[in-house]
Amino acid sequence: MRVEARDRKIASDLLAHYDVHARRLPWRAPPGANAADPYRVWLSEVMLQQTTVAAVGPYFAKFTVRWPSVQHLAASEDADLMAAWAGLGYYARARNLLACARAVVRDHDGRFPDTEDGLRALPGVGAYTAAAVAAIAFGRRAVVVDANVERVVARLFAIETPLPAARTEIRAMADRITPEARAGDFAQAMMDLGATICTSRNPACGICPLRQDCAAVLTADPAAFPVKAAKKAKPHRLGHGWWIERDGHVWLIRRPDKGLLGGMRALPSSDWSATPDATPPVAAGWTTVDEPVAHVFTHFALALTMHHTHVGADVAPEGEGEWWPIARIGEAGVPTLFARAAEAVRKDKDARD
Repeated sequence: MRVEARDRKIASDLLAHYDVHARRLPWRAPPGANAADPYRVWLSEVMLQQTTVAAVGPYFAKFTVRWPSVQHLAASEDADLMAAWAGLGYYARARNLLACARAVVRDHDGRFPDTEDGLRALPGVGAYTAAAVAAIAFGRRAVVVDANVERVVARLFAIETPLPAARTEIRAMADRITPEARAGDFAQAMMDLGATICTSRNPACGICPLRQDCAAVLTADPAAFPVKAAKKAKPHRLGHGWWIERDGHVWLIRRPDKGLLGGMRALPSSDWSATPDATPPVAAGWTTVDEPVAHVFTHFALALTMHHTHVGADVAPEGEGEWWPIARIGEAGVPTLFARAAEAVRKDKDARD
């Protein structure tokens, strides 16, 4: 079979499968229907970065009830958005989300640009998100490659170059099989195939609509693709965190806008390094939690040693912050690390009482 004919067959077979088996997701239009709402497509794509569909679903529902349009989101308070985002991780996405919404309202009269180049010019919109929104929301032919698509393409063509070096070749092959028509449906069909059939482990090749054209099926181990380079061990860092309690409230700070967990409410903490500064933020009698709170970020693993104290009304920590009711700590929108740190303090206090 000629290459061009094979490429067309891949697209045709996959779209036929998608028409019957497409996942029903709240941000999607049905197969073959009019293009989906650009706001909902963009919001879902930002949320789905480094996160699963199952995890995103409840957040997406709450967001679209609270902020049903890009205009509503653009008018929201930074702190409200960050609190609503807590738990999705990668908090720079939340800051970019708000910046992008405000740019769409301010510079584009509340309408998302309908081309990849126009979308790429928006704050926080990278190549993948621009391609996905252009294809899914506006029907543009765009090459959309996420982790699921990457895996499907690497197997279809049995690409032996290890990741990440293989990504240029994978994108070229994805470009080759992307059709002119129904590019949005094709992109979503590839995502669905990777998420439900061509999975990382134990791919269900027997029910795959592309099995006849898949080079990896002819090997002894389709799951060996994409080939991955050996993982490097993540460096370990240490840190100290402080729980300052007063009259049923705990002192929370706002982390700097730039950097990890930027703009989020959090417990005061030291730098995170091999030799962190252990100087507490106030002079008091401190109790140290025996077991550090372990947390893994993208580029390093952290062991955060927690210390807690109870102070009187005459003690005021330096810097900007707020006394937050301990009974409502779950509403503060603190990142997962600090939610776990708060739980570690609570358990330590209970054990000592």
